[in-house]
Amino acid sequence: MKTLFKLFLISFLAFGVLAACSPAEKEDKTIEDLVVVFVPSRDPGAILTATEPLKQMLIDSLAAKGFTVNQVTITVSNDYNAAGEALSAGTAHIGFLPGGTYALYSDDGAEVILAATRAGLNKDSEVAKDWNDGQPTLGDSNAQVTYYRSLIYAGPSEYGTMLREKVNAGTALTWDDVNGATWCYSNSATSSAGYVYPTMWLLNNFDKKLTDLTKTPLMGGYGDIASGLANGTCDIGVGYADIRRDYEGQWTSEWERTEPIWVEMEVIGVTEGIFNDTISVSTRNDDVTAELKTALQEAFIEIAKTPAGLEAIKIYNHEGYKVVTDADYEGARKAQEIVRGN
Repeated sequence: MKTLFKLFLISFLAFGVLAACSPAEKEDKTIEDLVVVFVPSRDPGAILTATEPLKQMLIDSLAAKGFTVNQVTITVSNDYNAAGEALSAGTAHIGFLPGGTYALYSDDGAEVILAATRAGLNKDSEVAKDWNDGQPTLGDSNAQVTYYRSLIYAGPSEYGTMLREKVNAGTALTWDDVNGATWCYSNSATSSAGYVYPTMWLLNNFDKKLTDLTKTPLMGGYGDIASGLANGTCDIGVGYADIRRDYEGQWTSEWERTEPIWVEMEVIGVTEGIFNDTISVSTRNDDVTAELKTALQEAFIEIAKTPAGLEAIKIYNHEGYKVVTDADYEGARKAQEIVRGN
């Protein structure tokens, strides 16, 4: 009988110890070092300087949600894929990834929790000629959007003018029309607005790719493309909506055009929406729980609503964040498959 009692007592005490420990372990919300990785879309030094205040902001905001973060480490990856690899390996908790990079790693350890928002534009039609009213495209800070578009522009060259006139008259372009033009596009095959989505536009409309075009002089950045349209090197150029806002001054001053850019550089094609940069988390880091994901969503949204927070994320042209899901980036996945030739 005594033996049975002892066994009962030992079992009871053991259960009590487990019961006491389990909630503590379950509720342990301490993160020793929260690692955030940014992609090098700007100068890495400038990114680190601009985002330094985010460290304490995240510590304070997460503390209010029950998480103790002892340290935040912010790094800038060597290239875009390296940021995705950090999430895949679980060495980073959070990654600021472009949509295309997220699409590559969405089935390999990355999970989107937020999309960046930017001011929308007063033009957002899928019909090309609707962009060609001769008036400047304006930003609308009251309309925060999670996507942008790539536009296919035609310039003031003789051939470009012919294309613009056809589109503005409501006449559909043919493959011979677009293939007869000299195209200028990004030399980066991972550029969403400068390569990937224009390729999708050609596929959707003509079952062709940028690589099928006959005349394609090598171009660098968007400034080169706008300049090429101005001087007639290019009949067609591609870029984000609305690239004309950024080169309006140079069009008539540096490039010596006599008519405004809004008159001479018009839209002949519009791509589907390109979802903005993501804030993604690693599914392979043990610290990243469902509770932490929710807390991070709330924290970044709150931070972006403060002047100091907005200043910290301004280097990426982010103006806020909205909750999104993986399904929102299905278009980005399809685009990457096209670029990879799948």
